[in-house]
Amino acid sequence: MRLRLTPRDTAFYDHFVEAAHNIVAAAETLEQLVAATPAERTDLNARMREIEHANDEVTHAVMRRLNSTFVTPFDREDIYQLASKLDDVVDFMEAAADLVVLYELDGLPDQTREVVGLLVKAARSTAEAMPRLQGMKELAGYWIEVNRLENEADQLYRRTVATLFNGTYDALMALKLKDVADQVEAAADALEDVADTVETIALKES
Repeated sequence: MRLRLTPRDTAFYDHFVEAAHNIVAAAETLEQLVAATPAERTDLNARMREIEHANDEVTHAVMRRLNSTFVTPFDREDIYQLASKLDDVVDFMEAAADLVVLYELDGLPDQTREVVGLLVKAARSTAEAMPRLQGMKELAGYWIEVNRLENEADQLYRRTVATLFNGTYDALMALKLKDVADQVEAAADALEDVADTVETIALKES
């Protein structure tokens, strides 16, 4: 660990922890929404939108602090990247939820719901790891696990696409379901991006 002689603003860590909690809330809400009946989804989608707005505020707080703080706990570009990647995760989850409601889908392919379950696991792993960022300790297991979950999500996504275009669904429904699957897969990718960013920061700071 590099020796630091200058005081650092540690409030960034609190923002990252808060963003990770928002990701868990978004993932759990999305999991409930994809299992709900169409009539139950409106309230869940409204909840998702509230989470997305709250997370936007966290991201804006990080950017404001970044612009007003001379000494940062680690590289400014890495702070920006981590805040942006955390925000992306919630954005993709919110988009997936919104599409399910807008398309008035009765149900989703099993594989898509399985990927949503993986999002919940990766989100919880992220929330557990984020408080350890300040000490840069015991983080390797986190990014390894999230990478594993993302690989599993990739496999399920490919199976989803194959199922959608094997004649089981009509063309329009297949396209709608693929739109949702794309957003869910993008959320999995974004969670891996967060883990990769944390790995980069940890390696730089070691």
